[in-house]
Amino acid sequence: MNAIASPKEELPAIPRAPQTPHPRAATTTRRKSSAWRWIACVALPGALVAYLLFARSLEFRALATRTVEMSIPTVEVVRPEPGPATVEISLPGNLTAYNEASIFARTNGYLKAWHTDFGATVKQGELMAEISAPDVDAQLNKAKADLAQAHANLEIARITFQRQKELLGRKVVSQQEYDQAHATFDASVAAVSSAEANVENLTVQQGFQKIVAPFPGIVTRRGTDLGDLIAAGSDSASGAGKELFHLVRTNILRVFVHVPQVYSSQVTLGTQAAVKLVQFPGETFAGKIANISGSLDPATRTLAVEVQVPNPDARLYPGAYGEVQFTLPITRPALVVPANTLLFRKEGLQVGVVDEDSRVLLKPVTLGRDFGKTVEVASGLQPGDSVITNPSDSLIAGASVNVAAPATEAKANPPAKNGAKRE
Repeated sequence: MNAIASPKEELPAIPRAPQTPHPRAATTTRRKSSAWRWIACVALPGALVAYLLFARSLEFRALATRTVEMSIPTVEVVRPEPGPATVEISLPGNLTAYNEASIFARTNGYLKAWHTDFGATVKQGELMAEISAPDVDAQLNKAKADLAQAHANLEIARITFQRQKELLGRKVVSQQEYDQAHATFDASVAAVSSAEANVENLTVQQGFQKIVAPFPGIVTRRGTDLGDLIAAGSDSASGAGKELFHLVRTNILRVFVHVPQVYSSQVTLGTQAAVKLVQFPGETFAGKIANISGSLDPATRTLAVEVQVPNPDARLYPGAYGEVQFTLPITRPALVVPANTLLFRKEGLQVGVVDEDSRVLLKPVTLGRDFGKTVEVASGLQPGDSVITNPSDSLIAGASVNVAAPATEAKANPPAKNGAKRE
């Protein structure tokens, strides 16, 4: 039977005597630990206090900086924009006919017939009425007879003068007889001329018995009827006579407009115009300036101009009231700013401008036209000025301001939500 091997027995450890530290080493160690404890008790609280004081001073400094920054107002600014290159003005005007005439009689008599009533369209030279004047006809017949008698007397005087001339050459008659024959001949020639002039005058007067249209147009009024007694002349001159017809030419109408002095230098011959009338809403009639008076009315400081409007279809009537619109060029367009940039103060109208140092400048301005939300600045601003919008009443010159970012930049960088960072 095999013997079971016993495990190897471990030998017991030999105890060692404790080593005693050197007395000087122990003393040094105690001194070092005491120094560190003193440093920890004195230096650390001082450093902590110094750190706290420094942190508090930084906080006070940041707070003071924020307070100063918060005390500086933030303003929004805009740049002046150039105004429109043209200006539209609307002026009142009265439409008148291109030609207009009151037709009166030039001879006495009775109205024999009339051929055109009011509203009729006539051509130049067309017969409108006839006047019966038998006394003129009789005078003309007598004048013609007198002319024939004058011609007969002239012929006798001519023959006598020729005979006296031949006899004078043969010394048959005296010089006195010859001179008398010569004078008789000359008087007969003058009598013929006088008779011819009388016939011509009565012929012209007889021609006045026919009333004809002096120009093409429309009869707007008829003031006579058959059998009326007609007196030569006009009622406005001598109280005799009355208007027979009133004739107007309407294929072209004239509109007389008075342009204010400020626009007088911008209107020229041929300037286009648009005429509007209340009976044609939403419709305009084209015309152009045909005549300019060339001088201002000292009472109204306006320039009279004539606008001619074609009217081939006779839709427009003389005597109507209309508005004439002109689109005039502006050589130097003014600047335009929003109406909410204006400051109304005792010094006058001003606007606030931010300079390069972010300080406020108050500039007096002169306004031009008012467009509602915007106004035209005639003088006082430059194109590159930064004009403050919605300025406060406490805004003073020289104050420092912060300029807010434009709305486009604010939209491009919207604020982050829920404290999230914006990339």
